Amino acid sequence: MRSATDRRPGGLGLSFFAEPLAAKVPEITFLFWVVKIMTTAGGEALSDYLALGSKVTGAAIETLFLLVGLVWQFRTRRYVAAAYWFLAYAIATFGTGVSDTLHLAVGIPYAGTTVLWAVVLALVFWRWYRSEGTLSIHSISTRRREGYYWATVFATFALGTALGDFTATALGLGYLASGIMFGLIILIPAVAWARFGLGPIAAFWFAYVVTRPLGASFADYFSKPHSVSGFGFGDGRTAVVAAIITAVLVVYLAVTRHDIQPEMNPQVGPRVAVNDDALGR
Repeated sequence: MRSATDRRPGGLGLSFFAEPLAAKVPEITFLFWVVKIMTTAGGEALSDYLALGSKVTGAAIETLFLLVGLVWQFRTRRYVAAAYWFLAYAIATFGTGVSDTLHLAVGIPYAGTTVLWAVVLALVFWRWYRSEGTLSIHSISTRRREGYYWATVFATFALGTALGDFTATALGLGYLASGIMFGLIILIPAVAWARFGLGPIAAFWFAYVVTRPLGASFADYFSKPHSVSGFGFGDGRTAVVAAIITAVLVVYLAVTRHDIQPEMNPQVGPRVAVNDDALGR
């Protein structure tokens, strides 16, 4: 039988989910970044593939995908690799669809959507820090913090989609050149953290944002036709390959449990100090 503390208010409208018993996000390892990039690539390709048919049907599938992911992730009380990465994949797909809709249907240029999502991300960061006193992913041990975390993830995905499209099309770099450029940019926070004292939390979120245009640019390169600087493999086939690779990696993580954070007390206060001694920690 659950005690009263198991369902205390969690903020952000999440009070009907039980509070976590442990951290709800993975430890940051090299494989975390590999899977993250694969989810961005897969989400980009899947959203583009769904957009080839009925826009209404595609939007409905993306929304259902997202809702299933949210319920699965928030019903868990500790980090579960399958639930976490399913939701990340769903947000990658849904975020791509939303960002593309603002450009293709509403008519906002890529520069405008890039600025829009940058502002949204900044506001989420501001609200999260004002409420919790930290942006560390190693503090995701309450429903409220988890809500802020996934809101941030959504904003980073939408921003990355807009930024990648902006560099590839509006600036005329093409998908491959954009992917290579972001591959170099993502090294900046790692070097700045290791050599020049950049804070680990800032370094983590810098790198996290860049993984989106990095993965999406390479997904677009492989999937798009030659006429628009792509390889011509196709959206559907690119989505399937990315999904298979992601699934294999997630199964490996679920079996080995190498990315489980150390147990922590979910009852800690909202402004407890967090010592971050590694990238993103």
